[in-house]
Amino acid sequence: MNTAWYPAGRERRVGGVTTTTPPTTKAAPRALTPLGLFTLLLGTALPMIDFFIVNVALPTIEHDLHAPPATLEMVVAGYAVAYAVLLVLGGRLGDGFGRRRLFLWGVAGFGLTSLACGLAPGAWWLVAARVAQGAASAALLPQVLATLHATTSGERRARAVALYGSVGGVSVVLGQVLGGVLVAADLAGTGWRAVFLVNVPVALAALVCAVRVVPDSLAERPARGDLAGTALLAATLTALLLPLTEGRATGWPLWSVLLLASAPVLAAVFHGVERRAERDGGSPLLPPSLLASAEVRRGLLLGLPVFTGFAGWMFVSAVTLQQGLGYGALRAGLTLVPMGVAQFAASMLAPRVVRRFGGRTVTLAAVVHIAGLATVTATALLGRWPHLSPPVLAPGLVLCGLGQGLQLPLYYRILLAAIPARLAGTGSGLAATLQQSCLAVGVATLGSLFLSLAPGLGMREALAVVLAVQAAGLLGLGWLGLRLPRVPG
Repeated sequence: MNTAWYPAGRERRVGGVTTTTPPTTKAAPRALTPLGLFTLLLGTALPMIDFFIVNVALPTIEHDLHAPPATLEMVVAGYAVAYAVLLVLGGRLGDGFGRRRLFLWGVAGFGLTSLACGLAPGAWWLVAARVAQGAASAALLPQVLATLHATTSGERRARAVALYGSVGGVSVVLGQVLGGVLVAADLAGTGWRAVFLVNVPVALAALVCAVRVVPDSLAERPARGDLAGTALLAATLTALLLPLTEGRATGWPLWSVLLLASAPVLAAVFHGVERRAERDGGSPLLPPSLLASAEVRRGLLLGLPVFTGFAGWMFVSAVTLQQGLGYGALRAGLTLVPMGVAQFAASMLAPRVVRRFGGRTVTLAAVVHIAGLATVTATALLGRWPHLSPPVLAPGLVLCGLGQGLQLPLYYRILLAAIPARLAGTGSGLAATLQQSCLAVGVATLGSLFLSLAPGLGMREALAVVLAVQAAGLLGLGWLGLRLPRVPG
C-alpha cells in the first residue's frame, strides 16, 4: 500500500481563537479486485507475447515485403530497443500522472500500433510501426507492477506477483505457438499480418475493462521532469542494445563496435548527472540512492542469470528444433508447451514454496533448472539425433519450466519489496528494463556462441556447450540464494 502523506495543518484565527484545520490526506488507492488483476495481466501479456510472436512470422514477412535480412532484424530490434529504452520513463510518468491513465494510454497505443503493423504496405513502414509499438509497451508495462505494489500487500501481493511472473514465461511459449497457428491458418489471406491484427480486439477488451476495474494510484510526491537524465539513459541503452540486436546480423560493422564501446562512457555520464541532481534536491529519473540499496542491488543481480539464460535458451532451442531436428514452426512451438505448463504451475506454487524454504527457494529453483538443462543435454547427446520426438524432449523441458517458474516471480518479489512505494513506477520500470536488456544480451552472447560453434562442432555439440554455460550462470544464482537472509512478502 502507498503510505498516505499528511501535510502540515493550517492555522487561522476565528473570533480571536487560533484554530488548526485538519491536515489534508492523499486517499489511498482502492484495493485491486480479481477482475482488475486479470485486466492488468492481460495488458502484461500483450507486449510479452508480441516480443516473440513476430519471430515465427519473419520468413513470410521476408517473402511478402521483399525485406532484406538487415531490415528483418530491425523489425525485431526496433521494437526491443524502443521498449527497453523507454521503460523507466514510462514508470516515471505513471508515478506523476497516474498509473491507470498511463496504462490506458499504453494499451490504446499498443492496439493502434498493432493495427499499423498489420496494415503495413512495406518493410520500413513495419519497422516504424514496431518502434511505436515498443514505445506503447513501455508506457503500459511499468504500470502493472507499480499498481500491484500500490494496491496489494502481504499474501495477496505474493500471489499477484506470482501470476505476473507466470504470464511472462507462458507468453513466450504462447507467442510461438500462436504465431505458428496464425501464419499456418492464413486467415482470410492475412498471412503474417494476423500475428499483429489479433492484438487489436484483445487491446480493446483490456481497455474497456481497465476503465472500470483498474484502480488509480500516484506517487506520494510526483517528481518533476528530468530531460537530461532521460536523454542520457536513452542514449546509453540504445548504444548497448542496438549493436547487440543488429550487430550479429550485419557482420559487426564499425558503427556497431563504436556504439557499443560508447555505452559505458554514456552510463558513467548518466550516473554523474543523476547523482548531481539528487544531491542538489532535483528529481533524477533514476535516483542513485535507489541503486545504493543493498536489497535493490541484490534483486537486480538475481535477474542477470535468469533473463540472460532464458533469452539464450529460447533462441538456441528455436534454432535447434527447426534447423537441427527439422521441426516446422508450429511443431516447434507445441514442443515447448510442457515447459510452459510446468512454468505456470511452478509460478502458482511459488508463494507456498517460499513459505516453506524462504530464501533457499532461489537455490532450489536453480538446482531444478540445472537438472532440466542436464536432461536436455543428455537427451540430445545420447538420443537418436536428429530424430528426437517431442515426447522424448518433454522431461527435460518440464524440469526447465519448473525452475523458471520459481525464478521469475522471485525476482520481482524480492526487487519490488526493496523499492519504496513512492518510487514504485520508477522501480518497476527499472525491473523491466533489466529484463529486456538481459534478453538482448542473452541472444547476443549465448546465441552468437551457439552459431559460431555449430559449423565446426555440429549443432548437437554446440547445444551442449551453450547449455553448460547457462548452467554455470545458474550455479551463481544458487550461490546467491544461499546468501539471501529472507524472501520478503
